[in-house]
Amino acid sequence: MGHREDLLEGAKRCLLAKGFARTTARDIVKESGTNLASIGYHYGSKDALLAQAYLALVEEMSFEGDGDAGISAPPGSLERFREVWSNIAESMRQPGSMWRLGMEVITIDLPEVRDHLARAQREGGRGLVSLLMGVPEEEVSDETADTLGRFYMTLMSGLIAQWTFDPKTAPDGDVLTEGLRQIIEAATRT
Repeated sequence: MGHREDLLEGAKRCLLAKGFARTTARDIVKESGTNLASIGYHYGSKDALLAQAYLALVEEMSFEGDGDAGISAPPGSLERFREVWSNIAESMRQPGSMWRLGMEVITIDLPEVRDHLARAQREGGRGLVSLLMGVPEEEVSDETADTLGRFYMTLMSGLIAQWTFDPKTAPDGDVLTEGLRQIIEAATRT
């Protein structure tokens, strides 16, 4: 690997360990085994490098494969809904949570990252539909990604915000599933 790739990998590790605001250029250099001049030469600035590192981390994420470990309930069921959201909530308890890093990104003025993430919303929703409904991502229509997928992405954003602000009272999969059950019950009353 060259300095460019080493810097990117080091920046990714720093982001997961410290976040955007607390990561310094020296942290990245130390983690990557490179030098300060390499950041400017290859990326222009520390912020540009961190933006690229964050985008690389997002692109590496997947709701398929390892993301569905421990999910055994039938697709589309309330139990699957509970399992998926329980796994997501549990991942927020872990150090270096990509979800919490995402909340930090919302508060930082990095237009190139925000623009990229705005364009990626449909694919994130498509991934959640795939996971919750048990269908391959390529079979999730754009219409479904833009409706059900956006619903799931909105739920995800709210969950991340609550975990970021107050992890002690943030909902888990059980609470979200009970809320959904109550919505279904109210909507199906005659």
